[in-house]
Amino acid sequence: MSSPSTAPRPSVMQLNIKEKAALYAAYIPFFEEGGIFVPTQREYRLGDDVYVLLTLPDDPQRYPIAGRVAWVTPARAAGNRTQGVGIQFPKDDKSRQLRLKIEEILGSSLGSDRATQTI
Repeated sequence: MSSPSTAPRPSVMQLNIKEKAALYAAYIPFFEEGGIFVPTQREYRLGDDVYVLLTLPDDPQRYPIAGRVAWVTPARAAGNRTQGVGIQFPKDDKSRQLRLKIEEILGSSLGSDRATQTI
């Protein structure tokens, strides 16, 4: 007999970004729908479902993102990178609006050569 499998509930993470420079370092524009890097010491695997509550600079609103882990920076990664995961935004209207809002905040710094948390 097989029992119905219950998928684990996605874990919830909060990311409160207070400065534009921190948003630049965390934003992942090369994901099709956009994405965000979340520092965490918890172990995640690619494809894990996660729920992120994101707060942007100078914006009291919290943006809920039901995303997927699409990037993992392990502990003690090369280049002194922060341990954490890159969360890919889902393909929906809320994510598109959030991506536009982030890119509006970042403006011209999006084309910068400054290092980010991912590439």
